[in-house]
Amino acid sequence: MNDSLSRGTTSQGELDLAKAVRLFPVRDGEKPWSVRDVRAVADELMSDVARLTSELSAADAELSDLLRNSGDGAGDDQADSGSSALEREHELTLVNNTRDLLAQTAHALARITAGTFGTCESCARAIGKARVEAFPRATLCVECKQREERR
Repeated sequence: MNDSLSRGTTSQGELDLAKAVRLFPVRDGEKPWSVRDVRAVADELMSDVARLTSELSAADAELSDLLRNSGDGAGDDQADSGSSALEREHELTLVNNTRDLLAQTAHALARITAGTFGTCESCARAIGKARVEAFPRATLCVECKQREERR
């Protein structure tokens, strides 16, 4: 992702963004995407990348500590062992969820750069500007998402 999105500078990246924005589809009745609209979404996504990267680092460190200390409780009773296992499982889930969210965020930024942002990855129609503004990681339109969830 080009840093010119977040700095608002006029450069080749800005010109590329202006071209790409024209390709972003909208549904009937929606206003076309503007560079300002996309920059706001990209800024939010880049902020999320920084936050998620920090959270992932902290969660990885916590998980490493839990795994390193998992054999220390030779005198622990079953309840303590079960509690430790539950805590490790919880941290592992947090790490995996954060990694998934970080990957989705990076994918959304890549879609902006590629000019496919706002396009449903299933049917190639517009996802809907309001939906994408509310959830910038969306890759499916409402209809395709509902179909996917019914499976």
